[in-house]
Amino acid sequence: MPVLKFFLWSLVAAFSALLVGLGGTYLYLSPGQPSVEALRSIQLQIPLRVYSKDEKLIAEFGEMRRSPIRFSQIPQDFINALLAAEDDNFINHYGVDVSSLMRAATQLVQTGHIQTGGSTITMQVAKNYFLTNERSFSRKINEILLALQIERKLTKDEILELYVNKIYLGNRAYGIEAAAQVYFGKSIGELSMAQMAMIAGLPKAPSAYNPLSNPTRSKERRDWILGRMYRLGTLDDARYRQALAEPVDAHYHIAQPELDAPYIAEMARAEMVGRYGSAAYTDGFKVFTTITSERQDAARLALIDGLTEYDQRHGYRGPEARASGKSHQEALQILAQHRNLSGLQAALVTQVGDDGIEVVTRDGSEYSVAWESMKWARPFINTNALGALPRRPANVAKVGDIVRIRLLGDKALFSQIPAAQAALVSLSPDTGSIEALVGGFSFDQSHYNRATQAKRQPGSSFKPFIYSAALDAGFTASSLVNDAPIVYIDQGMNKVWRPQNDTNTFLGPIRLREALYKSRNLVSIRLLQSIGIDYAINYITRFGFNRQDLPRNLSMALGTAALSPLEIATGWTVFANGGYKVEPYLIDHVQDRDGKLIFQANPRRVPPQNIHVSQTNPQQPEQSAQPVDEGKTPIAEPPVFAERIVDERTAYIMTSMLRDVVKRGTGRRAMELGRNDLAGKTGTTNDAIDSWFSGYNSDFVTTVWTGFDQPQTLGRSEFGASVALPIWMKYMGTVLKDRPEHLSPEPSGLISLRVDPISGRAASPRTPNAYFELFKSEETPPSVNEFNSDIQVPGSPLPASEAAPLDLF
Repeated sequence: MPVLKFFLWSLVAAFSALLVGLGGTYLYLSPGQPSVEALRSIQLQIPLRVYSKDEKLIAEFGEMRRSPIRFSQIPQDFINALLAAEDDNFINHYGVDVSSLMRAATQLVQTGHIQTGGSTITMQVAKNYFLTNERSFSRKINEILLALQIERKLTKDEILELYVNKIYLGNRAYGIEAAAQVYFGKSIGELSMAQMAMIAGLPKAPSAYNPLSNPTRSKERRDWILGRMYRLGTLDDARYRQALAEPVDAHYHIAQPELDAPYIAEMARAEMVGRYGSAAYTDGFKVFTTITSERQDAARLALIDGLTEYDQRHGYRGPEARASGKSHQEALQILAQHRNLSGLQAALVTQVGDDGIEVVTRDGSEYSVAWESMKWARPFINTNALGALPRRPANVAKVGDIVRIRLLGDKALFSQIPAAQAALVSLSPDTGSIEALVGGFSFDQSHYNRATQAKRQPGSSFKPFIYSAALDAGFTASSLVNDAPIVYIDQGMNKVWRPQNDTNTFLGPIRLREALYKSRNLVSIRLLQSIGIDYAINYITRFGFNRQDLPRNLSMALGTAALSPLEIATGWTVFANGGYKVEPYLIDHVQDRDGKLIFQANPRRVPPQNIHVSQTNPQQPEQSAQPVDEGKTPIAEPPVFAERIVDERTAYIMTSMLRDVVKRGTGRRAMELGRNDLAGKTGTTNDAIDSWFSGYNSDFVTTVWTGFDQPQTLGRSEFGASVALPIWMKYMGTVLKDRPEHLSPEPSGLISLRVDPISGRAASPRTPNAYFELFKSEETPPSVNEFNSDIQVPGSPLPASEAAPLDLF
């Protein structure tokens, strides 16, 4: 009895000591433990996603690939596979599996090293969300205590949902949905049983069991999990054998954009980072831009086609590299160094025949390139000179050449990467929303966004701003200006400036309307001299241009300001919308991770025609947004109307004059689109360094620039009409197809009078060749048939020859 009593009291003492130890440990550790309630509102890192207006994915930004899913979206087969691999007693235990802990302790005693942690799924949730990966007894005890609390506060379904969305599964994939996309390119619900088992095997060691880097070990782990499921009764015999026989078909899949718009994606990313800082990459924002997939695709293809056509007019510059004399394997290694750019695939010439060449691309595909598609490839000598026409394929390519092909249906066309660049931007004239934007031939070739960052001289496409200023200074479309030689001398600098028309011809007195559609440089210079530099700059800055970018000299009339295509397009919206200033914007709205609207653009917009808008307070906010951290849906705000900066009659007359540029002037090639609502203007700078076309109807304002990044001539026979205009036409022809013609209605306060084409004044009934011209009602022309100055200005106190001296250079 004494021995028995001693043994019993010893047990009681040991048990009491254990309880005291556990209680003390709990009291010591519990004050520092986080609240389990925080798990209900935990914010997992989710990447930034950018979409088009029609919800096509453009890009994803963020270090972690994660797409959280609800418990109801987890397939039961995957749950069974996961429990078989990680915690088959999960449904029954209360956060801690004593048998697993004892097994881990036994292994520690036997080997002296920690072999397994004995962790349940609940314990892993505690570690993943609250603790570190440090291997220590204190961390394990904390893990156990937190697991017990989690089981009291959350359901099993909630615990599983937290687990499958948090775990790291290799290759930057966090959570099972991201892993399914990375390894198989499918959603978790679309995977086969074998594929689910393979993902279920990753949490234990994402590197060791990675199906990409270790397919053998990954298959062994998969098959073991399938076997456990079979033994546990969650997988029947037929499905078990079918899954075992399935080969490992994992491949690396990256999120493929549904819309090719990388310049748009980068603009949206930069704006979001500017608004939300680093949280933009982790808080799961969904950004919906103003572009649509149809218009963006049209812009991209128009730019690629236009640059390719220009490039091929100037000959073939030879292969990008040569691999002749190399082994086939060495040649393929050289080929692999050349990336595919904007649909132009790098290809190795393997055979040259009489009717074409045979090539192989980087992915091993073989193509036949017909001789017909190679005939353009005259040798490039310089921008203005080409070699002889090739007579056979051997004159163009040799075996071992690295060349470019473009796939068109089932045909492979011979091509090359254009040396020139281009940019296209299209805006809504009513709101300023960016409808399409392409910043260069290929974003992979250069991230430089020429639509927003390139400051180039717009040439004659800037003249409409000078003409608009003149119309608001008292000129009319029928005012006569002398198109004659002019020389300016700067006595202090001993400089002489002799501006020329592009044809080096002179037409004498000419009406403003005709001068614009014939793009007469000397008329623009005399016009600017008459209205004055200061007046012109003050007027033109209303369109949104920076004063610092406008040269304070007469060369401004020829478009020597340095401006971006986006700035030019924004300025042109004023003519298209009847005189209102709108600002370009890209982001239409933003949603948070739960799909709740947290930002809605409210841009300044052209008011409806039946609403009169007071301009006493033009400093209204352009856009507004509810702060993201308040978690509230922004209240719909009243529309903010744009400020009128130009008389609507002036804008209408300018549109009339710019329509004549398309009908009978330098932009008449655009008439091939078969529309009567197009207005626009070409622009070509000295030596054809820059080529432009800006044009519009009441639906879209589009500007195209072409040129070289390092300024050089496009060629002596290249102009805005031959390089930029074809790109503009391809785009506008696509987006306006099946749309009715649309121009702003004629405003009140205009009258149409018959005008003498020679004098520009009101015509008598017997005047031959008289035509009708638009005038503001208070500025009708006199009927006198004489003028004795270079410029006829209604109400002008001085002829141009007596104007005050100006800074000419």
